[in-house]
Amino acid sequence: MLRSIGILVAITFIPALELRASIPWGMFKMQNQLSWVITVAVCSIANIVLGWLVFVALGPLFDWMKKWKWFSRNIWPLLERTQQKIHPYVEKYGEMGIAVFIGIPLPGSGVYSGAIGAYLLGLDGRKFFIANIIGVLIAAAAVTCLCILIYYGIVGQDSWMAKLFIKLS
Repeated sequence: MLRSIGILVAITFIPALELRASIPWGMFKMQNQLSWVITVAVCSIANIVLGWLVFVALGPLFDWMKKWKWFSRNIWPLLERTQQKIHPYVEKYGEMGIAVFIGIPLPGSGVYSGAIGAYLLGLDGRKFFIANIIGVLIAAAAVTCLCILIYYGIVGQDSWMAKLFIKLS
């Protein structure tokens, strides 16, 4: 059981995958080791912790890296683009914009980009922590619902939605 939990946490910590991949992996590939409830709980908690760790690490990391011209020239513009991508959500919804951005289970959203965006927009840690929890729960609910629909055959295994996830074997 601990090995299965470790695998789920490791998949959750992979950028661009997060719980969008670890929940389907656990529900379809580890269904004999862990119940779907434990899978969702482990992946959600790991993703919440991941978001907080990324947010807390960004301040010292950016301060250190801004000293390099290469970073200022090549990486900082990418971070500013992330800020521009998330800014409309924050303007429209406030901190809930970060939660919505984190919660949308699409490529490019999630706790990594949400934490970077929140940091660049100057959100304090408490506001980000709340937005992070809400966003992760939104994403977990959406992914879990889709996985359950696939598992019970409501969405067919050959559908485009099922192909987004790990196929049942």
